[in-house]
Amino acid sequence: MVSETPNLPGAQSALLPDRHPQHDLFICDVADAVLKDVMPQMEHPFYSLSKKPETSIRRYENNGQWLQVTPSVKGLATIYDKDILIYCISQIMAKLKNGEQVSKRVRINTRDLLIFANRGTAGKDYMALQEALERIRGTTISTNIRTGDEEQTDTFGLIDSSSIRRKHGLDGRLLSCEVTLSDWVFNAIRHNEVLTLHRDYFRLRKPIERRIYELARKHCGQQVSWKVSLEVLLKKSGSKSSDKEFRRAVRSLAHSDHLPDYHVAFDSQNDMVVFQNRGTMKAALVEADAWAGHLDADIYGDARNVAPGWDVHYLEKEWRNWLGENEIVPKNPERHFVKFCQSWFEKRGRP
Repeated sequence: MVSETPNLPGAQSALLPDRHPQHDLFICDVADAVLKDVMPQMEHPFYSLSKKPETSIRRYENNGQWLQVTPSVKGLATIYDKDILIYCISQIMAKLKNGEQVSKRVRINTRDLLIFANRGTAGKDYMALQEALERIRGTTISTNIRTGDEEQTDTFGLIDSSSIRRKHGLDGRLLSCEVTLSDWVFNAIRHNEVLTLHRDYFRLRKPIERRIYELARKHCGQQVSWKVSLEVLLKKSGSKSSDKEFRRAVRSLAHSDHLPDYHVAFDSQNDMVVFQNRGTMKAALVEADAWAGHLDADIYGDARNVAPGWDVHYLEKEWRNWLGENEIVPKNPERHFVKFCQSWFEKRGRP
C-alpha cells in the first residue's frame, strides 16, 4: 500500500510531478515490489549530493566507525545513481518474499527502472542510466561498518560488474542491463538490513531532501519523533554545504513540510531539528510478540544441519517475525524452529 502524499499548502508543488501514475506502474514487474534500501547505506554518506562530478576522496568517522569513499575519474556515485541499487534491492526482496531463489546478479529492464524511479523515458534518460552505472562501478569504498554479524574492513565497490544490451549503432537505445551486486551489499540484504521507503522519495526535488528523508527513516522509523542537532544532521548527511546554507535548507524544508512520512520542525534558537511521524507508514512486522522466550542453545546445531550454509541467527529472526505476524505461540519452540529452518532450506536451497 502506498502512503498518502503530505496534504499541506505548498507540499505538492515542492515535490516533482508523478510522471507515472500508479495504474501505469502495473505494466512492469516491480509494481508491487516494496521500495527497499540497505540500512548501512542510509546511516552513512556513501553518495554525492552534488549534481556536478565530485572527484575528491571522502572520509568520515563516527562512534568508532569510519568510511572512506574514493571516486573514479568520472566522479563519485550520486544519490540519484543510487536509484539503480534501490531497484535491484527491491527486486531481490520481492523474490525472497515469494520464496524464490536469488543471486547477486540482477537483470534490469531499463524502461521498468525509469518508471520505477519516476523518471522520464526519453533517449537522454537512458543515456543517464549508463553514466550512472559507470559512476557506481567506479566508486570504491573502504569501511569497518558492520553488516549482519560481520565487521568488514575491506575495500570494495557497490557493484562488481554490469553489462548493457542496446540497439546496434552509437545512438542505439539502451534495452536492458545486468548488474552484479558486491558481496558486501548482498550480505546486508540477506541479513534483512533493509527498510521500506515511501514512493514519494523519488519525487523529492533536491538531493539533500532525499538524504534527510533517509536519515529520518533510519533514526525515527516507527517512533513518534526523533530530535537531532543541526550539526550532527549535517555530518550524517555528507553535505558539502556550509552551516549557513544547510540551516537555510532545513528551515525551508520545515516551512514547506513536504517530506514523506515525517513532519519536520526546526528550532532555530537551539539549532535542533525534530522529525515527527505522520503515521502514514505501513506498520512494521511485530517481532516475537507471539513468543518471546529463549531457544535452547543446543538447537542451533540441529538448525545448521537442516539449513546448511544459512546464518541460523538470521533464520531465528525470520522465524520470530513469522510467529508474530501469524500470532502463533509454539508448543515446542525448538522443534518448531528446526522445522521452519528445514522448510526455509527446501524452498531456497543454499544462500
